[in-house]
Amino acid sequence: MRFRLPAWTATLTWKSACFIVVMCCTLAAVLGALVHVEVTRQTVQASREKALSKLTDTARAYEAGDPLPPGSGIDPPGLPPSLRALAVDGRRGTAVAMLDGVPTMWAATPADGRALATTVDYSQSAKTINGLDKAIIGSSVLAIGLTLLVGAFAVTRITRRLHQTALVARRIGQGDLDARVDDPRARDPRRHPDEVTTVAGALDSMAATLQAKLLSEQRFTADVAHELRTPLTGLSAAAELLPEGRPTEMVRERVRTMRQLTEDLLEISRLDSGTERVEWDLHRLGPLVERAVRASGRPTEVSVVRDVYVETDRRRLERVLGNLVANAHKHGRGPVVVTVDGPVVSVRDHGDGYPEYLVAHGPQRFRTEAGAGTKGHGLGLTIAVGQAEVIGAGLVFRGAEGGGALAVLTLPHVVADPSP
Repeated sequence: MRFRLPAWTATLTWKSACFIVVMCCTLAAVLGALVHVEVTRQTVQASREKALSKLTDTARAYEAGDPLPPGSGIDPPGLPPSLRALAVDGRRGTAVAMLDGVPTMWAATPADGRALATTVDYSQSAKTINGLDKAIIGSSVLAIGLTLLVGAFAVTRITRRLHQTALVARRIGQGDLDARVDDPRARDPRRHPDEVTTVAGALDSMAATLQAKLLSEQRFTADVAHELRTPLTGLSAAAELLPEGRPTEMVRERVRTMRQLTEDLLEISRLDSGTERVEWDLHRLGPLVERAVRASGRPTEVSVVRDVYVETDRRRLERVLGNLVANAHKHGRGPVVVTVDGPVVSVRDHGDGYPEYLVAHGPQRFRTEAGAGTKGHGLGLTIAVGQAEVIGAGLVFRGAEGGGALAVLTLPHVVADPSP
């Protein structure tokens, strides 16, 4: 099993915190090492000079036959072997070693083939270096903690603004074209915009442009549909005056198709505008579905497994069901079965099923499956989806088990049986 890090480790706050900690630790380690090395060098150098100065006085006293200073002698006990060997070899040197548990600076010089050595107390210097190391570690930890807090505060402010921008982007993607980030930094010309402000401003500009284009297309669609209504009404009246025959029937059929297309465009325009008003009322779902299927005028089997009462808009629900049933008969094969199981209404045919693009992305206007045996404008299912959204219902399209297309409509607002 492949190990995966928790989801929170992928956040910008976590990554920034790790980066700040690593950089602060690295900087503290480098600066601490430099300070430690330099202070230790100076401290050791001072103790060495003191020891060598005392060794010079000791050597003079030895040559003059005077008593040696305290802590001095020929090959004294505790003298580091390396320093003894250096003095016997004819050279002078110093070394730090423990003497009776106390840090001591030794200095030795050759004297008649032996080592003349003296000592200087090094404990205070050692304490100074240890105290400095503790101070460096403590100040480094404090600096890292403060830097981490300040950095986390700054990064959190940035990530909060990024989350707000992402939330607005999701709202726009869901169809709320009025959503805006409206970053106050973008409105104040005295403040220089940062990268987040630039992204937020670009998102607001994109949303405004997209909204303007969509509104323009909606107005164009509505205007065209309205303008077509009048000549189509006259054309329909004129077609009724033509003598009966096959040419007349073809003209009347085309006129009916054009009128239906115009009405569909007007309905889509109203749905796009978001101004539809829902007339809520309490209905028993089973009889309502049966009435909608009968109104379609097509042979359709209705099966009520479990009936419920729902609060919905009867006209819009009948419109959704009528379009689903008409699409099943037009693009599928019989038998077409409508099943009511509680608040869920399913419409199934036994044809070749829905196109892949429709199952994946939903119906698209004026797009139908290539090579289909029947023609259409792709507006029926688009209207069904739009009306379902208006009444708060969910509508999904998928393939049915054993073949065929299956549309599942899930209604909200289920209420208890009002009868006593």
